[in-house]
Amino acid sequence: MGIVRPSSTPPPLSKADVEGAFAAAQCVVETHRRISAWLRVGMTLARIDSEVARVLESLRCRSAFLHYRAGRTPPFPSHACLSVNECVVHGTAGYLERPLVKGDVLKLDIGVVRHGWIGDAAWTYSFGEPPPDVRRLMECGKESLRRGINALRPGHVLDDWAIAVQGHVEGECGFHLVRGLGGHGYGKKLHTPPYVSNVRVTAPEVWHEAQWPCKPGMMLAVEPMIAMGTGEIVQARNAWPIFTADGSMSVHYEHDVLITDEGPRVLTVGMDDLPDVVG
Repeated sequence: MGIVRPSSTPPPLSKADVEGAFAAAQCVVETHRRISAWLRVGMTLARIDSEVARVLESLRCRSAFLHYRAGRTPPFPSHACLSVNECVVHGTAGYLERPLVKGDVLKLDIGVVRHGWIGDAAWTYSFGEPPPDVRRLMECGKESLRRGINALRPGHVLDDWAIAVQGHVEGECGFHLVRGLGGHGYGKKLHTPPYVSNVRVTAPEVWHEAQWPCKPGMMLAVEPMIAMGTGEIVQARNAWPIFTADGSMSVHYEHDVLITDEGPRVLTVGMDDLPDVVG
């Protein structure tokens, strides 16, 4: 779940903390596995959200998103974020009532709480084989996530993540990273510092965490959000879903990452094996 900016420093992690965070992250992966194998054309977002709730219960965890509050926005009403096509993130189970059809692109963002620990990861699914431009957008999203994670290692700063992600998305692929949303620290809370911008911001007051060092023990939920036509977004007042300003297609990919002495460790390992095409 993308955010604007948290404001306090997370505590250091013990070995037991890391094990707990990994177990929660794997609940997210397993939920994605089961849901992606089950998705079909003709389903509604409400039905998908209900199935997410059922799977989470079977895994003995609960949604980290349901009833979550951010600022003046009302409590989030769904178990997962379900965002279709031009909806970039934070789509609710009720914002789109029609059944999904061939050609739709669903961004499914799942957050869990397991034994007090958070797992939070998103993947993009195409209902039916996507057209070439959408396929390229999806591949760009996955590759930018891979390159960005590789930059999250001791001796680097968070700005190195943005350099890697933006260089690929906008420099090589010609797409647009969504402005105003980014990744975040997490742990026993869904959102903790630092904010992780997907684009370089030269003004320190805009992204004061840009030069934060990548330290072992830091846990980050990193998530490129990419649009085909524009990086600008629109959002109705006091409503959760966020849309591309020009109505163009968008994708969203997210991993949970632990920075170790040896480099980045992906706690949501297995997400990369999920299908791109469903239905």
